[in-house]
Amino acid sequence: MARDAALTIPWAEQLGAALPPLLVEAERVAATVMPGVHGRRRSGPGEAFWQFRPYVAGDQASRIDWRQSAKADRVFVRETEWEAAQTVALWCARGPAMEWRSGREVPAKGLRAQLLLLALASLLLRGGERVRLFGLPRPFAGRGALPGIADALARMAPAPEDHRLARHARAVLFGDFWEPLEQTRGRIAALATQGVRGHLLQVLDPAEETLPYAGRVRFEGVGAAMAPALVPRVEAVREVYAERLARHRAGLAALASGAGWSFATHRTDQPPESALLALHQALAPT
Repeated sequence: MARDAALTIPWAEQLGAALPPLLVEAERVAATVMPGVHGRRRSGPGEAFWQFRPYVAGDQASRIDWRQSAKADRVFVRETEWEAAQTVALWCARGPAMEWRSGREVPAKGLRAQLLLLALASLLLRGGERVRLFGLPRPFAGRGALPGIADALARMAPAPEDHRLARHARAVLFGDFWEPLEQTRGRIAALATQGVRGHLLQVLDPAEETLPYAGRVRFEGVGAAMAPALVPRVEAVREVYAERLARHRAGLAALASGAGWSFATHRTDQPPESALLALHQALAPT
């Protein structure tokens, strides 16, 4: 990628400076998406009322609501809400590659990933779910827990590995996932072996998709293992680049599917609301 050093900020410094407005923006994004979110509730054992429905053969007589039935010509039973809260573990990549952005009109990939993580956490907490960050010992619960999650981002595990996750927990991983497919495959397989199912969201800068540069360009690596590369005519390699990107994404989708996970992509020049709604729906009980 073409690198502008002025647009790359150390991750801890970036997070500390952005945290208060990031929380406000995360709550705004979550509030925008909330009306379009279908409840994660379902019928089951519990005490909270969920809905009335017509009586069918096999229903217990003790579940009949005689007051509601008296208002109509049908017999209704009272259903309660299934109250078993789910734990959703969240993780986002960090490092020089995630701090990069192609221009000042788009956020750094890391900031967008953190925004989506916090907005998703807000939706989950509002829905009564427990939220955990990879590497932290205890989950967060309750609508007032979001600031604590934001503060804990700096203590999140550097890699999506956590042997303490409960079986049947869900996980959402945010990152650009540019590393070799085998590395991502190994991490997803380890989580799947623990009984964890989840979702990968690849967050990319628009320039990483379109390679909009022209002429002679020197691309500098943002990681220690990435050597600079001088391309005489970027236009000549754009088609090959697009093919390799498509192949890499297909590989990510395949390895996610093979582990029972799902995969999606998001560009930092796109509204975060659509990605958030899709994420929340991907986590819906099945």
